[in-house]
Amino acid sequence: MLGHMTIGDSTRPGAGGRRALWYSGFAVYAAGVALFSGPGLDHYWGAWAAGGYAIAALVTVVASGRPWGARLAIAASLAGALAAPALWLLTKEPTPPDVAVVARSGVLLLHHGTPYLPVAALSAGGWLAYNPYLPVMALFGLPGALGLPGQTWPWLIAVTFLLLYATFLVTLAPRADGRRRRALGHAAFWLACPVMAFPLTMGITDPPVIALTCLALALLARSGRALDDRARRRDTVLAALVLGVACAMKYTAWPALAIIAVMVFTRNGARSAVRFTVLVLAAAAALVAALAPAALRHPASILQNTVAYPLGLTSAKSPAQSPLPGHLLATLGSGGHLAALVLLAAAGLAIAASLVKSPPATPAAAARRIAIGLTALFLLSPATRFGYFIYPISLYAWALLADREGTGGGRRATADLRLPGVAEAGASRRTDGADLGAADLDDGQRAVELI
Repeated sequence: MLGHMTIGDSTRPGAGGRRALWYSGFAVYAAGVALFSGPGLDHYWGAWAAGGYAIAALVTVVASGRPWGARLAIAASLAGALAAPALWLLTKEPTPPDVAVVARSGVLLLHHGTPYLPVAALSAGGWLAYNPYLPVMALFGLPGALGLPGQTWPWLIAVTFLLLYATFLVTLAPRADGRRRRALGHAAFWLACPVMAFPLTMGITDPPVIALTCLALALLARSGRALDDRARRRDTVLAALVLGVACAMKYTAWPALAIIAVMVFTRNGARSAVRFTVLVLAAAAALVAALAPAALRHPASILQNTVAYPLGLTSAKSPAQSPLPGHLLATLGSGGHLAALVLLAAAGLAIAASLVKSPPATPAAAARRIAIGLTALFLLSPATRFGYFIYPISLYAWALLADREGTGGGRRATADLRLPGVAEAGASRRTDGADLGAADLDDGQRAVELI
């Protein structure tokens, strides 16, 4: 999916037509948001993004087959779907709620060592007084607390882009047009598409968590292709640290930890899985302790903000109220709310049972299993919204790309690259009738390890 939309693929036959269709679909979606999203701030994004995507589609058709046309199309979509609406919202009131919560958490962290208000202040402050994020998320509010302009927007966007670039740099197989260039094109397009541009415009904090999760999966896939133990250990440790950061930002990364740990167990054994899990938890705990030491002295505040509030167990209710099954059940009263929680627990047990019966053996398979688990979680949670489905969409898209590139299996992937001098050497060996011991592999082509 992503591969057909990047700058590096702009000269491939039919690529322009595919890109035009994607941009046209994005424009229709954005127009729908502008027309039907109601009185909130979402319609501002829809109005700006529809124009940006329409221009991108037009440029793609007019400049089909030209590399500069693909670059101009992505620039138009980034300008219309991200930069312009974010700058517009920066000047408007009220501030999007996610921006307000993270910005306040940065101020609290800077001055009090905790991103959470005391329990006594929560009941009087309404739902905006709650902070459902874990302490590391407050880092996006620190620049504003220090007086830098832009509130949380520029930092969320910049960090997400860099993480996406790193993810694609690790995921993509080497080709003649250059992996770095292709990774840049993938990251730019994915940042511009509605899956990332819409939530980032609204200051929503999920994109960096998604990018961290995909980067951890990509590193684990590369560790399985490594030629030596040192490289394998390095990538595994990096993946654990990256996932630890995600787990210290938001609870939505924790299902990924459980499923990835099972994948590591299946692929590398119990000892490796235990080491990986301990390292992830240690990294997350160290970050929380270092960044928010005062929060650890008030565990009741952490539980009220990050557990009770998202589950709908507080007097203030989350505005995440999309008409999905869990929320619809919760609206029926206490009995319905309990039924939603029971179904949520049952879904968790079903996912756990599937991990026992058919554990994922590769990072790409783990990504798909995480996508399935999060889909069930979002469908059955009492406080939920349609926007959360960017998680399964992104994870599944990464798995598709990794499989297409031959880098998602966590095994030594190969690319058929003809190397100078190898063909001649292979031909001479064939002439001698030597047993090459490499069935189905032409001697003029060598398996080049993707490091």
